[in-house]
Amino acid sequence: MIPPKDFINYLGENGIDFFAGVPDSLLKNICAYIADTQDGNHNIITANEGGAIGLAAGYHLATGRIGCVYMQNSGEGNIINPLASLTDKDVYGIPVLLIIGWRGKPGVHDEPQHVKQGKVTLSLLETMGISYAVLEKDGDWKRQVSEAVRHMAGTGEVYALVIEKDTFEPYALEGPRADFEMSREEAIQTVAGSIPDSDAIVSTTGMISRELFEYRAAREEGHEKDFLTVGSMGHASQIALGIALQKPERRIWCFDGDGALIMHMGSMAIIAEKAPKNYVHVVFNNGAHDSVGGQPTVGLDIDIPAIAMAVGYKQAYSVMTKSGLQEVLSEILKDSEGPVLLEIKVRKGNRKDLGRPTTTPTQNKEALMDYLKD
Repeated sequence: MIPPKDFINYLGENGIDFFAGVPDSLLKNICAYIADTQDGNHNIITANEGGAIGLAAGYHLATGRIGCVYMQNSGEGNIINPLASLTDKDVYGIPVLLIIGWRGKPGVHDEPQHVKQGKVTLSLLETMGISYAVLEKDGDWKRQVSEAVRHMAGTGEVYALVIEKDTFEPYALEGPRADFEMSREEAIQTVAGSIPDSDAIVSTTGMISRELFEYRAAREEGHEKDFLTVGSMGHASQIALGIALQKPERRIWCFDGDGALIMHMGSMAIIAEKAPKNYVHVVFNNGAHDSVGGQPTVGLDIDIPAIAMAVGYKQAYSVMTKSGLQEVLSEILKDSEGPVLLEIKVRKGNRKDLGRPTTTPTQNKEALMDYLKD
């Protein structure tokens, strides 16, 4: 395996010391090292991967140097437009080094949401005309980096380094932790335990869906009231909106995370404009991409309830204690008119023995659809 320090330092020796992107579990060790060693002008954790391409393009325009964009392979979908219409040699010809975590690599067991993306990771790059190399874990990786830099410098094109599991040695993030009263799991249990039987929940990808699933399992309850969004980060709020508009007799709850909310924040404006009275948007905010290593978001630096009110939500709350949460939940459940936003500030981290859903995505979908028919 490659020490993160050696890899990032070698990029620096080759003139690459600007980083932007969305963290990934396969890249968490280098993302953590970058976060701990680069200042805020040389490492920007972006709202989404497309935005990171824009930042790298702006950096190149200002300096003539090559920027580096890191992401999970699911982020390839978010970068297709800026790669094709901004950086491509047929448009501006702006070189960018992509570092892409290869989740769902064929032949390697992974979660369902990564299987298709893993199959098409390399073919998407080929379709876009992007040269790439799968980084060697124990081989001559420095040669691969040097060849990537020479290619970008000589052609003005984007180049991708594709990263397999266990490519980098472990590195623990040293950044500060916000010390709130509740864990995310406790907050999820408190909200889910207050929701009437007629309501439904759409939960975002990552730890939130896993913790909601385990809450139901521990109580020996079914999972038919919950749509566990295992992929498509940032879109749970629109899935919930689509349900809420068609099922106005049911209250629909979206369990969101700060990173997912920020990734597609424009969705809040659409929710507000459609004004579903039966919509409650719960944001569990720990200021971190907790499912992929705990790298920071700007979640705790911005006023999410104020943003919600500014775009047109009917009510917005922010709590950081269990008693405060219970009080606000009582208000919301008294026929409050939505859309309502509830921000809950929680600690980073999760139980080490946290499991994963034992039902398949298709089973989850079919159970929810049957439940919504009633």
